[in-house]
Amino acid sequence: MLEYLWAGGPVMVPIGLCSVVAVATFLERLWSLRRERVVPTSFVVELSELVKQRRWDDALTLCRKREVAVGRVIEVALEVRREERPVMKERVEEVGRREAAEMERYIPVLGTIASIAPLLGLLGTVGGMILTFQVIEQQGVKDVADLAGGISQALITTFAGLSVGIPAVVANRYLLARVDAMLIELEEVALGVLQLLEDAQTSEEGT
Repeated sequence: MLEYLWAGGPVMVPIGLCSVVAVATFLERLWSLRRERVVPTSFVVELSELVKQRRWDDALTLCRKREVAVGRVIEVALEVRREERPVMKERVEEVGRREAAEMERYIPVLGTIASIAPLLGLLGTVGGMILTFQVIEQQGVKDVADLAGGISQALITTFAGLSVGIPAVVANRYLLARVDAMLIELEEVALGVLQLLEDAQTSEEGT
């Protein structure tokens, strides 16, 4: 395998680095975008019950105790629960944007690798063809074996670039879709809590 990769020439080094970075980024994002780190079901159920019972201090303590995205969003909503709904919504959206940026962190790296890996393969292809024509210029076409080195380098780098770029595109799209799904769920939970807080505020004002 090493001999096969080495036959691709120096361009195989950055292609290999791209593959390592892509795999590391994908695995890191998979770990970070687990439901238990963003919108854990048990946490949402417990928090909703505390809010319904108007146990504000217990709800705040729960949010601060769990290092999850939904906890940080709801914590802000609880802190400004006595404000008007537009103010609460603005604060929650501000924190939500930060959480969205955190969830999307490193994903653009996969998009970049998906773009440059095939280009690196093309660069290696051009280099291999240049080498082939140099051999033809110097020795003519007496023996096809003399041309095999350059042609082999061209094909290997193309194959390697596509082998890295195609999975990177798939991984990038998958992670973006996962982030979108998590954000929709996070937004639904936040809006539900905001409605509960508004109902509680209306009830307190009525009494």
